[in-house]
Amino acid sequence: MTIRKTIDKILEWFLVFLMSVLVIDVLWQVFSRYVLNDPSSYTDELAGYLLIWVGMFGAAYVAGKREHLAIDLLVQRSSPERKFKLELIISVIIVIFAITVLIIGGASLVYTRFLLSVKSSALGIPLGIVYLVMPVSGVLIAYFDIDNIFKMIKSNRKN
Repeated sequence: MTIRKTIDKILEWFLVFLMSVLVIDVLWQVFSRYVLNDPSSYTDELAGYLLIWVGMFGAAYVAGKREHLAIDLLVQRSSPERKFKLELIISVIIVIFAITVLIIGGASLVYTRFLLSVKSSALGIPLGIVYLVMPVSGVLIAYFDIDNIFKMIKSNRKN
């Protein structure tokens, strides 16, 4: 099994786990609020953080599968040579975004949250842990798109 397939499988199962925890968390919130008449104090905050993680890791997962949301009308109507160039440019822009915004910006955010010892109000966990998802998903997105770029170039040379 290749490194990419291994990362895909781990990411897939991690997303299943996160979604399962999210569903259990929300069900517990509803049960404790309406059945026990004593709403849980941490479930709302946990659901928000889990949603952030599912969204960011989900974005990395679909970027790796090249199934992310895109308007590809221009690409579909292009010649094979132009299509290759457009897809290459798009992948390079995605890598630049992942590096600058998610990896560098996310790492800065994580660093300042840990440096300032900022903790969440209900759970009391360091917010640096919550925001760690940004640089990690950025690394995954950059890796997937760099791999896609190499595959596109290799495939284009064969043709």
